[in-house]
Amino acid sequence: MGSPKLETLVPFLPSFAFCLVLLVIIPSCSVPAYSSMLETQALLIWKSSLQKQNQSTSSLSSWTLPPQNATDFNATSACPCGWYGISCNQAKSVIGINLTSSNIRGTLNELTFSSLLCLAYVDLHINELFDYIPPQVGLLTNLTYLDLSFNQLSGIIPREIGELTKLEVLDLAFNELNGSIPDEIGQLCLLNELALFSNQLDGCLPSSLGNLSSFARLSISNNSFSGSIPLEMGNLTNLEEIDMGGNSMKGPIPPTFGKLMKLTELHLYCNKLTGFLPPMLGNLKLLRELNLHRNNLYGSIPSTLGNLTKLTLLYLLDNRLSGYIPDELGNLRAMIQLKLNHNQLIGRIPPSLGNLTYLRYLLLRNNQLSIDLSLHHNQLSGQWPIEGFSNTSLSSINLSNNKFGGPLPLPSPSTRFYSIEKNKMEGKISSSICIATGLLLLILSNNNLIGSLPECLSNCSIGLLVLNLRMNHLSGIIPERFSLQSSLRTLDLSQNQFEGTLPQSLVNCKNLEVLDFSKNKIEDNFPVWVETLPKLKVLILRSNNFKGRLDFLRVAHLFPKLHILDLSNNNFTGPLPANLIVKLQGMMSAQIGREPQNKSLYMSYPTGITTYEDSVKVIMKGNEILLVRILTIFITLDLSLNSFEGNIPDVIGHLQSLVGLNLSHNHLMGSIPPTLGNLTNLEWLDLSTNKLSGMIPRELGDLTFLGYLNLSENQLMGCIPQNKQLSTFTSDSLRGNLGLHGTPLQSTSHNDTQPSPPLLAFFQEDNTKEYANWFDRKVVGIGYASGIVIGISIAYISSKIGRPKWLARKVRRMERRVAKWMKKSKQNAIIFHGGS
Repeated sequence: MGSPKLETLVPFLPSFAFCLVLLVIIPSCSVPAYSSMLETQALLIWKSSLQKQNQSTSSLSSWTLPPQNATDFNATSACPCGWYGISCNQAKSVIGINLTSSNIRGTLNELTFSSLLCLAYVDLHINELFDYIPPQVGLLTNLTYLDLSFNQLSGIIPREIGELTKLEVLDLAFNELNGSIPDEIGQLCLLNELALFSNQLDGCLPSSLGNLSSFARLSISNNSFSGSIPLEMGNLTNLEEIDMGGNSMKGPIPPTFGKLMKLTELHLYCNKLTGFLPPMLGNLKLLRELNLHRNNLYGSIPSTLGNLTKLTLLYLLDNRLSGYIPDELGNLRAMIQLKLNHNQLIGRIPPSLGNLTYLRYLLLRNNQLSIDLSLHHNQLSGQWPIEGFSNTSLSSINLSNNKFGGPLPLPSPSTRFYSIEKNKMEGKISSSICIATGLLLLILSNNNLIGSLPECLSNCSIGLLVLNLRMNHLSGIIPERFSLQSSLRTLDLSQNQFEGTLPQSLVNCKNLEVLDFSKNKIEDNFPVWVETLPKLKVLILRSNNFKGRLDFLRVAHLFPKLHILDLSNNNFTGPLPANLIVKLQGMMSAQIGREPQNKSLYMSYPTGITTYEDSVKVIMKGNEILLVRILTIFITLDLSLNSFEGNIPDVIGHLQSLVGLNLSHNHLMGSIPPTLGNLTNLEWLDLSTNKLSGMIPRELGDLTFLGYLNLSENQLMGCIPQNKQLSTFTSDSLRGNLGLHGTPLQSTSHNDTQPSPPLLAFFQEDNTKEYANWFDRKVVGIGYASGIVIGISIAYISSKIGRPKWLARKVRRMERRVAKWMKKSKQNAIIFHGGS
């Protein structure tokens, strides 16, 4: 039955005409029964204005009148008290509307609030209400609870809400409200909870908030509030929870917050707060969570925080805090998550932090909450005791990017994530590290570790997903016992001194995606068995002693997902492996087109604790670059610095997704195949220092993304094509080919020494020395986007120069283009970091 229109109600109104007179004099809540007709009328008119509510299956299908010809019709039969979501008092007056998640779509404009004066409870959250909040809501003077959250309401918060003097809970979160909080809110003396988070509200917080003596919970996070925190809020001694995170609040944290003795949670993260941490915060003995991360707070960590013995979460990361970590933090025996990273803290870790014996796992709905210690990106130094965290229950330990030295501290048996990369750790990796039988990620790169690799890290005694030991001084033979039960996804042993051959048992690691053994002393033939790893995307064997020919005659499918293949600087011989090249399905555009579009921009792996992002070093445009993240569309083939001979096979033109191709420093001969013109995503091409002859194919001019070309030191001849992209390169790209003539060889200028790629930016310190030594000293950060979009190459960003704002803006614009091409949101944009 459809909802009645207003004219349907008219025949019933004369019977109750006298009620209308009474309503002029007496509030409707004092008129039993006779107000029901007006309430019914108000609710039915509102229903008729809503969308999707005329079907018999709608949430409001019970909102209807009895038939007009009903013989027993009376005032009671028109009462809405039996309707869905409606509750009444004993006098049959409507006192509550609860339509949570009822698929209500429409506005509140047609709801006659003046006919619903008894309402005490309104909950309409999780619907599709839009337009503004009507000022008439101020007529509901008996209202104690109003929840309009998770809708699409817009406009300002009406000042008339200040007339709801009985209101205890006001929740308008997750809407599209704008403007500021009206001063009249301060008139709601009984208000206990105010939730306005995730709107578009701005302006300063009204000082009238300090009048709300009953206030217990304030949540206004993820808006655009500015100005300082009102000092008057220190008078709200009943406050239990404050969440102002994700705004633009400025100024200091009011010292008066130290008077809020009932406070259990204080969240002021992601603002622009400045000044010192008030020592008075140490008075808040009931505080369980203190989250101040990503502000501009400076000075030392007050030792009074050690008084907060109930504290389970302390986030001070991403500030400018300096000085030492106070010993008193060791008193926080209830601590679950401690994050002090990205500050300017110095000195030794206080021994008291090693006594985290009271930390234990918390269970919530059969899920295990991780217990974290995060001190990374500071300047902390000193040594940890060898027993380290073995007596704790820490599940996540991140001490990376500091100056810790001494032996490697042991993790907890409960540890799942352990990173101490980029420190000065020394000594051997003890086999006792495998007491962490649940360890998923072990990242010990960029230290001074020596000795061999413990065998327990290769077998199934622990379920490692990531083992990253890059850039240490480890040596010996890589263990042979990689188990069939292995979950290993990333194995990076690069820049060490490992010897012998690669363990063939790695073929058991069917989940492997990244294998990097570059810059070791491994002496072996090419490990043909790796071709069967079904998920392998990155294989880097650069700078070892691999030798022999690359023959792949009997295998039908090779490296189905390989994106990066780097065999450079070894001793491979024979012709370029055409049978390998023709089977690299992961480098062909048809295969890339079949990749799901909802994947991440980067090669990453969520572990439940963190999302690990792979990083590798590659030779890009003649320079060794660290990619701190690997874009999924970054596809390169590097066979340079070997002893390959013969012709470049035509089938290389099938690899249409390549963005980089390096065949330099070999003994290749014959002509450059015109099929290279099919590599339309190519951004750099290096064929230098070979014995190539013949003319430069005009098809190379079709490579519109080509930003780096090196054909130097060959035996090319003839006129240099002047079409399209080829005309943009300098003489350095072609030098050492005595038979070539034409521009640019005849018109070399002083500008020819500059790098040609327009997006390759170099920043370096003064007094640079010889190239190899200079490169080894620099912090290198690179993010890369290529192919259909545009190349991004940012390299050699020196620590003295930092990250120029103009460059960051340019990079972000290019990142957004990549994200758009990948059908990703801007939130996934590339972040550039330093690396080494």
